[in-house]
Parts: sequence; structure tokens; C-alpha cells
Amino acid sequence: MNILIVEDNNDINNMIKNYLTKAGYNCEQAFSGTEALMYFKMNTYDLIILDLMLPGMNGESLLENIRQTSDLPVIVLTAKDTLDSKVEVLGAGADDYLCKPFELEELLARIQVQLRKRNKNTYENIVFKDLSLNQLLYDGVIDNEPLHLTKHEYLILELLMKNIKRVFTKQEIYEYVWNDDYYGDDKTINVHISNIRKKIKQYTDDEYIKTVWGIGFKMAE
Repeated sequence: MNILIVEDNNDINNMIKNYLTKAGYNCEQAFSGTEALMYFKMNTYDLIILDLMLPGMNGESLLENIRQTSDLPVIVLTAKDTLDSKVEVLGAGADDYLCKPFELEELLARIQVQLRKRNKNTYENIVFKDLSLNQLLYDGVIDNEPLHLTKHEYLILELLMKNIKRVFTKQEIYEYVWNDDYYGDDKTINVHISNIRKKIKQYTDDEYIKTVWGIGFKMAE
């Protein structure tokens, strides 16, 4: 299980990482909101531990960005212990919160609760030919072989496979995957499509993504 720890206090961040690592979790550390957002866009996590008072982008803004594309569990660390602040945190999309100071044993227990809840949720796989996307793990399998997709590669396939009849422009793909305005960055889309094709090509010669020249991409029926 991969956990992103977002906390600008070095001692607290390291303390959480060391404790959770001993408990068997893989931990990535971020010390600002902007750094955390970069990691979130690049990698796949099972849970995020999020401090609210962060340099650069604050925790509330980061949570808002996360919720635009993901429903993964977020446990907020907050120094605010009033009822209003707790209601506000949960209303903004947090799954749980822990007031500072806190005990590491309680944090671990809350992490385990959130991960159990997530694992109990049933996610329907998206299937096209011999390719299957697991919406829980954010990864793909073809002929029972894992593709080891990055988050962006997964989201590209998710978009195309949910709409196999439709041709998507590069702008539509970019705005869906990166949740940002498109400025004609064709290279980024082309590189990711190429990487997906290479991963699929390891196991089959069938074409899965079709280039529609002058428009964009679609699944190859």
C-alpha cells in the first residue's frame, strides 16, 4: 500500500513515515502543497495524509484538486478542533481527520479503517478485447499480464475504453487526464500513447489504440 504524507514539519513527517514504514506501508513524503500535487499527478497512492497548514498551496486547495479526479481516502491532520472546522474539513471531501497532537497508534488505526472501507467497495472492471482496467488499482491487465500503467496512462485508457466508439481530440484527452487547459502540447499526449502501445505490444500484436489522423485517438475495434 502506498501512502503520501503531506506535512511541512520535518519531524512530524519523518515520524509518521518511520512508523508507517515499520507497519509495512510504502511512504512518499511531501513538504508543501505544490510538491504534493506534483507527486499526486505523477504517481498512484492508496491513501493521503494531509496537513492543512502548508506553504504554497494550502491543504484545503490541495484537497479540492485531489477531489477533482480521485476519490482515494484522505485523512486530514489539523490543529483546529472546533466543531465548525471539523464539519468544514469533512464537507470539503476529507474521509477522516485527526487533531494535533495525535498518537501514531490512532493514526494507523484510522488508516486501516479507511483502507478496509475502500477494499470493500466493488469496482467494475472496464474491459475491451483482452485488455481489462482495474478501477480500484488504477492499473491494467492484458492476457493476465500486468501492464504497470502510470496514473496518466491509466486515465487515457479509461477515457478511451469507456467510449470505444468515439474519437477523442488531443485537447479532450489532455483536459481529462491532466485536468488543465490545453495549449497545443501534442508531444505529451503522443509520448503517453506511445508508451501505452509499447506496454500492450509486449503481449499481443493486436492494435488497441487507433490514430485518427487530423483528429485524435480512439480504441481500435
